[in-house]
Amino acid sequence: MRRTGPPEHPSPAASPDDGEWADRADLDVSRAVGRVLDDVLGERLAQAAGIDPTFARDVAARVARFTTGGGKRIRSRFLWWGFRACPGAEPGRTGAVAALRLAAAVELVQTCALAHDDVMDGSGLRRGAPSLHARFAAQYPAADGAGPGAGFATAAAVLAGDLSLAWADDLVTATELPAATRHRVHASWRAMRTEMAAGQYLDVQGQVTGSRSPARALRVAYLKSALYSVERPLHLGMALAGADARTVRAVRAAGRCAGLAFQLRDDILGLFGDPRATGKPSGGDIRDGKATYLMTVARSRARADGDRDALTLIDGCLGDARLPEARLARLRDTLTETGTRARVEREIDGLVRHSCRLLESAPLEPVARHRLQELIRVVAGARPAGSAGTGRADDRVPLARLVAAARGRIR
Repeated sequence: MRRTGPPEHPSPAASPDDGEWADRADLDVSRAVGRVLDDVLGERLAQAAGIDPTFARDVAARVARFTTGGGKRIRSRFLWWGFRACPGAEPGRTGAVAALRLAAAVELVQTCALAHDDVMDGSGLRRGAPSLHARFAAQYPAADGAGPGAGFATAAAVLAGDLSLAWADDLVTATELPAATRHRVHASWRAMRTEMAAGQYLDVQGQVTGSRSPARALRVAYLKSALYSVERPLHLGMALAGADARTVRAVRAAGRCAGLAFQLRDDILGLFGDPRATGKPSGGDIRDGKATYLMTVARSRARADGDRDALTLIDGCLGDARLPEARLARLRDTLTETGTRARVEREIDGLVRHSCRLLESAPLEPVARHRLQELIRVVAGARPAGSAGTGRADDRVPLARLVAAARGRIR
């Protein structure tokens, strides 16, 4: 890891020596993963065309465009730098290609997750453009005989997500790995898929049961996002590199804290963020009735303070599919005035600092450690040290309690 300058983009014809492969990917992980996706998806599209041209055009090509056409490659970057952080890891062509293929597979899983999540939430916008099911509905507006063809669009988007997951599994299975490495990588991969399904189920189940528990909200955030977005990608990279158990535990713990911070930041952006920057409607989770950690904390504070007006507002907004913008703005003001937003911001900052300290304690390659710490701060939107304020006594929630609640050890 000698280079730290701006990204360079070697031409497709470039044929670096074995020792240069990892260095080239270091300069621009997203682009390196994108090239693998281009190659893999090109093969999959050719196979789909041989099966049926309509299927290839409508479903396979749409999955490929969605996967390659957007996203920040956050999970890929965590996987790559988890791999590169291990002292003694083979940095040559074989190890680098395996890591990039696993990263490409994670991106395909992300396509599956987003396709299914948007169907479950009825969200028509993703990455600033129509979601997959919205695109199917626009393509076949009368597929159900009348109206927008929502039933067809839902079914088609579910199939597109399934196809993306199948392609991801194919890519992992076809990646050549030594037997011991394959066992470690596949075990982490299988766990990640099941954890994602569990988190998604708890998310929708919480909507129908009306759960308002902060601990439950953290549990959903941990399973649905924290594990899958940060901890498991790091684990996959470490498993590929053959890290020892102690190092894996430290890095996974760091990823767990960073993943929670990432999801809590996403909750804040979902309510306070600009849709032009987030790529999704503001207040979507509120209208869907999702009791995010941010909202459950707001509700708990209102109850503790005896603030009936705030409690009535929060309960009235959650699940109101036609919630007007003026009422949503009032909710934002309430969460700011009561200190709820500031409290969650402080918890995010604390989780990020703890995550970075855990990485400092692990025997990692220094440049990769720095890249991971930098990436954690970026994805969590952590603020500069000293800017979080002091807050109320009940705001000083121990980080261990946050993480324990997320892992299901506090009910």
